[in-house]
Amino acid sequence: MLAKSNLGSGVERSNRFMEDPLVSTQTATNADYAKSGYDRGHLAPAADMSWSLQALQESFYYSNTSPQLPGFNRGIWKKLEEKVRTWALQYDTLFIVTGPILEPGLPTIGPNKVSIPKAYFKALYAPKQQKGLAFILPNAKSEQLLSEFCLSIDALEQQLNRDFFFQLIDQKEQVIEAQAQFWP
Repeated sequence: MLAKSNLGSGVERSNRFMEDPLVSTQTATNADYAKSGYDRGHLAPAADMSWSLQALQESFYYSNTSPQLPGFNRGIWKKLEEKVRTWALQYDTLFIVTGPILEPGLPTIGPNKVSIPKAYFKALYAPKQQKGLAFILPNAKSEQLLSEFCLSIDALEQQLNRDFFFQLIDQKEQVIEAQAQFWP
């Protein structure tokens, strides 16, 4: 959840990436990204966590990163992250589900063979406005408008075989997840 009340606070970014102590299986490390040509791209953006030193530090766990091409991470993905923060200010609260789109046979980086996703997704739900929206963005530099990557949450869920906002009352969920109009 990203709340308007948590935006704009002033804990400074550290850029200190580290292994997540709660991950008991194999994890990415600095060695995986060294000289790989890929950024350690945040899934939940560090800028969304500046309200708490602990949250900000935990946003740098490798469990919250994924290999992103620099033109993507610093370009269209950053624009989407910034737009989501703007919407959180505008709509007060957003529930956000984000991640890489993983599939068998993806190329990898590093000794831990970290998969390089071809695309990433975000699903957004604004509870006060009772509306939803989703995005799929290819892991590539893009000059396209964010609105060109917009789709309904239903379409995203169908593609990923997931149900993101299943806690909603079914009637509300059906209406909210069918929407595909880019928010102002």
